[in-house]
Amino acid sequence: MSSPAPPKPFRTYPDLVALLASRGMQIHDPSRAERKLVQLGYYRLSGYWYPAREFKMNGLQQDVCPVTGKPLRLDTFQAATSFDSAVDLYKFDKQLRMLMLDAVERLEVHLKTVMAHEVGYHDPMAYTNAKFILNKWTQPYTDRRGNTRNKWTEWSQKQQSHIARSKEDCIQWHFRAGKSIPVWVAVEAWDLGDLSEFFELLNSKYQNLILARLGLNNAKMLSRWMQQTSHLRNRCAHHTRIWNQASPNPLAVPVEPYFQTLGLDQYALKRLYGLVAVIWFLLQRIAPASTWISEVADLIDSKPAMPGCTLKAMGFPDETGFPRELFGI
Repeated sequence: MSSPAPPKPFRTYPDLVALLASRGMQIHDPSRAERKLVQLGYYRLSGYWYPAREFKMNGLQQDVCPVTGKPLRLDTFQAATSFDSAVDLYKFDKQLRMLMLDAVERLEVHLKTVMAHEVGYHDPMAYTNAKFILNKWTQPYTDRRGNTRNKWTEWSQKQQSHIARSKEDCIQWHFRAGKSIPVWVAVEAWDLGDLSEFFELLNSKYQNLILARLGLNNAKMLSRWMQQTSHLRNRCAHHTRIWNQASPNPLAVPVEPYFQTLGLDQYALKRLYGLVAVIWFLLQRIAPASTWISEVADLIDSKPAMPGCTLKAMGFPDETGFPRELFGI
């Protein structure tokens, strides 16, 4: 196996500011730029100015990376790209993450409550009982790498480790009292990923009980929604850029007047706009008085202007702003 190529040379903050300026970035206050690099880091910010880098052209066509299939970029920046705008875009993304976390928290708590209630009614220890699980998930299978696996066993081990590490008072009390931990207590140690996997593993009888509480009838679709919401939650919790992130696969949506009005295409359903539409669809069912979508709309309309950083990159149909009329706001 060949050795990896050596890393790029270390650069001081003044060197990094000078490098950006040499590539065409407008830097109105070099001292402030250095402070921001100290606070936020060059590579964290680089994700925000990356879309403003010029494309590598092959004649009149954009050069494409043979590995990713994405257009190749030069180090130089498009005209009117400024350091201050990149920082503003970072701040915009941070506010967006806070709004997404607010919605995800409401969904996660509600889903925990609903799921624990519906299976706990039949057995307080349902999450440890294989009879609640679709039979195929309790059987071993061979993955793409030739490894023998069992989804039910893997999930059980993972969530039990989360319970064992939990410092929640309710769980610690059960440990000290020597009592079995019922599902409505166990869910307090689960993250949204655990929850979405448990829903996917459940027998359709119990999936349907949960779906009915949300006014839905497609378990595969809800499972995918929960997975993508979990990915979003993790990116937000780890302060990772979300504004222009894309999923490899589009979300599915039900044939509902709400989604028909929005007219989301496959591009939108791979990006944040599609996920916002799904989250709001669910929020309206569990928190009908919520004004979350208005807050999202106000923030989207305040997105900083920077070359290459478009609303289209978020999945919106055009650059006119948040489509308030489609959402009835």
